[in-house]
Amino acid sequence: MSEGVLEMCMSRGWGGLEMYPSRLAPALSNRGWRVYCVTLEGARLGDAMRQQGVEVLEYSSVTRALWRVCRLRRWMRARKISVLHCHKSSDLRLAALLKSGMPSLRIVFTEHMGVSKPKRDLYHRWAFGKVDQVLSISDATLARNKKALPVAPERIARLYHGVDVAAFGAQSDEERQQVRYSLGIESNEIAVGLAARITPGKGHQVFIDALAELPADSRVRGLIIGGLDGSSGSSESFVSELRAKIAAAGLEQRVQLVGFRSDLAEVLGALDIVCVPSPNEAFGLTAIEAMAMSRPVIGSNSGALPEILGNGDGVLVDPNAPAEWCKAIVQLENSPALRELLGKAGRAKVEQQFSAERHLDTLIDCYRGVSVS
Repeated sequence: MSEGVLEMCMSRGWGGLEMYPSRLAPALSNRGWRVYCVTLEGARLGDAMRQQGVEVLEYSSVTRALWRVCRLRRWMRARKISVLHCHKSSDLRLAALLKSGMPSLRIVFTEHMGVSKPKRDLYHRWAFGKVDQVLSISDATLARNKKALPVAPERIARLYHGVDVAAFGAQSDEERQQVRYSLGIESNEIAVGLAARITPGKGHQVFIDALAELPADSRVRGLIIGGLDGSSGSSESFVSELRAKIAAAGLEQRVQLVGFRSDLAEVLGALDIVCVPSPNEAFGLTAIEAMAMSRPVIGSNSGALPEILGNGDGVLVDPNAPAEWCKAIVQLENSPALRELLGKAGRAKVEQQFSAERHLDTLIDCYRGVSVS
């Protein structure tokens, strides 16, 4: 019988953390794994998993799941699930209780954010004591996790996210022009986009301030890509703040809020420049997706982005300096050759270091108990 893995993510949000297990599911299935999912009722993750043919078990709350741990354990045994992959630190309470009655269960925890405060109290020592492998998504988060978590260093490893390099980049000029037309981008405009959940901390305000400093004759069109309501994980009050900020700066004709796009790869490919101004990005999935589409990326010189964009593979800028962002945008606006050079370098780096196949190979080794470094 093929191996069974349970992807646990007790969250109703819909950002990179929640999307990750839904991207894993078809890839693991193609490798012969039987994938199951546990999440909360009403979570978009559950819908996404079901659409891929994954059996989903839902609970009204984490507390409800804890009360039904014995039933969940029986459900897992009936499906011969040998690996439990957790994606939120709050999942570990349930995971630890499950392992108490299933000693052979292998628990893998991907720490998607990077711990900022020590977690060495009695509870965390107990919960993390049941975890076989902690995966950090960048060197920046790896360093923080080794310092903060009550886990032996050899059980904490870095595993970069990956993208399907065969699927990304496969966009003809005609397809690219169709997407630009759907976004209202004129043929003579330089489309500069920020694709992220619209919440504080992603750099939207700096992005708008930078666009406000552009010279009057600039051909830049700014696009903010991301859901505009709570169902997509965005902050509706923050969306309102951004709209007011755009209006106050007189940028209504230069900046548009695109909303959620399910065809994000195609949208990124239709842009001329992609900005990732988050000051403390734990990884930077949008950056590698844009690079896979051969788009030049301007990113913050903090967090994990220097790991992705360093060595001339992108442009790094102070996340708190709108004038520097404006300067970088103008430089790329006026240099098609530099945009092409950075796009090619970024694509090559993704192929070498950030492919989904490479990510999956290492993850499956981890599932099977192979040491990951």
